[in-house]
Amino acid sequence: MDLLRLFSSLTNRIFVASALLAVISIALGIYNVNVAVTKQAEDELNRGLSEARTLIEENRQFRVDNFVRDARLIADLPKLKAALGEGDSATARGVVEGYQGELSADLFMVTDRHGKVLVWLPEGTERRVTAPVERLSGVIRAVSGKETNSFVAHPGGILQMVSVPIWIMPSAADAPEILGTLNIGFSLNWHAADRFRSLTNSDVAFGVGNQIVAATLPPDAWSSLVPLLAREGVSKQVLLDGADYIATTLSLASEVETDVPQPASLGGSGAGAKAIILRSRSERLAFLRPLHKSMLVLAGFAVLAATVLSYGIARTVTRPLGVITATMREMTATGDLTRRIPVPAEPHWEDEDARLLASTFNTMTDSIARFQREAAQRERLSALGRLSTVVAHEIRNPLMIIKAALRGLRKDGIGPTEVRTAVADIDEEIVRLNRLVSEVLDFAQPIRFDLTATDINALCADADRASRADGNAVSAKMNLDSRLPEIITDGERMRLVLINLLTNARHALAARGRTAGPGDLSITTTRLTDTRIAIEVSDRGTGISPEHLPRIFDPYFTTRRTGTGLGLAISRNIVEGLRGTITISSRTGEGTTVRVELPTS
Repeated sequence: MDLLRLFSSLTNRIFVASALLAVISIALGIYNVNVAVTKQAEDELNRGLSEARTLIEENRQFRVDNFVRDARLIADLPKLKAALGEGDSATARGVVEGYQGELSADLFMVTDRHGKVLVWLPEGTERRVTAPVERLSGVIRAVSGKETNSFVAHPGGILQMVSVPIWIMPSAADAPEILGTLNIGFSLNWHAADRFRSLTNSDVAFGVGNQIVAATLPPDAWSSLVPLLAREGVSKQVLLDGADYIATTLSLASEVETDVPQPASLGGSGAGAKAIILRSRSERLAFLRPLHKSMLVLAGFAVLAATVLSYGIARTVTRPLGVITATMREMTATGDLTRRIPVPAEPHWEDEDARLLASTFNTMTDSIARFQREAAQRERLSALGRLSTVVAHEIRNPLMIIKAALRGLRKDGIGPTEVRTAVADIDEEIVRLNRLVSEVLDFAQPIRFDLTATDINALCADADRASRADGNAVSAKMNLDSRLPEIITDGERMRLVLINLLTNARHALAARGRTAGPGDLSITTTRLTDTRIAIEVSDRGTGISPEHLPRIFDPYFTTRRTGTGLGLAISRNIVEGLRGTITISSRTGEGTTVRVELPTS
């Protein structure tokens, strides 16, 4: 119900609609910008992750290719072949020792034809490979004459090893003789992961089976990376210590891993080797937080400005309409159809449509006022047509009385008493005829007003005194508004109107059949607006019956035996001629109230 009351106002509807439109537009704009910026950042993050994956794979493959090429050259050295043929490990070490430093290899191993290690460089790194060397798939295949690229798991990393056979060809008809193998490898451990991180600006982890063996992330986070080893591709939601990451899993050599015997602690035989590349989504999208904050602040200011602007627009539309509505409401309450709406000379910020509506409304009220004046004039002319019948009736009775009095005066021997009685009757009837003629002339002729500044309160008090001709009638109770200003009107004409109203009220009190008290008759003045006042004359007399009330202003309509029926008709002509209104409300047996409203100018 409160919501319906809220939207019952045109101002509120315009305001809410404008503000809601602004809020929705701003919200959609912010949402679209946020989606576009976030998508661009996500695309950039995924693109960077894909580039890091490619860079790591290309770097690893580049080292593998170099190791294969160099291993072939070294394995073809005659001195190395001769040392292997004689089983001289010292000579073999002297041949290959310099190459290990040049290649920056983490493993440089030479075996004989049975897989027995003759040279292991660097010294002291034998513990990196926990499985027996002769059982390594790369060594086994190289002894059989095949070049092999294999992975060997060890604590702390994964060793990628290139194995090539060392052989001689006795003669063209014979098969080559395998003298041994040359194995060169590099380790994918935390050093390699850290180096890849500096190249790709991404975190890197290496895993075997279901174990992470090396990573640039702290060991506490390794358990959260294990599920990534089971799938390829990008994971959108990887939470590590409360930070959001995206990750991609790179398979290094799944088909070779099955031939590499793995320690049980690292997943067992047949486990695959994989690399995980991660980028922190929280860190890369951190720039969005201040952007979102600034956008929210900007949106708040925009919504506030839109709200204020929409309210101002609503007021410019509804304020002129409010003036028009208030004027129409007053017209409905008072019955005055001639009221005008003030239209400023300069439009300023007033709504053009409202200004046009006010001008049209004023034109309509002017037409109504003109029509009322013309209707009043036609009514008076029509009344003049009925006047002949009324005047004939009203004049015939006094003339008959005068004629009878004159007939009595013609008699012989009439006494002084009869003469005085006849003269008094003639004088009374002449006064009655003169009053009848005066009222007819006042009603029939157009009224000419003498407009002056008039104190309405003083005029009411004077009219009350004048209406008590014999001085014994009850005086009216005065309820006068002290804030009432002087108004421009015809004071003498309004005095006659008030005297007529007070006289009628006293007649109604007298017809009640008991003595009138101080509160039975009152005059009230009120300031309605800056441009309008009201005067009310109230009595507690017999009242007017409902069937007589609609005809109370009709000329020659009266319920008193001695009345002419022109008093209220003349009063209405005066009030309407002064651009005012006069209305009567009454209840039989309770009393009557006559309300007169006048403009201040």
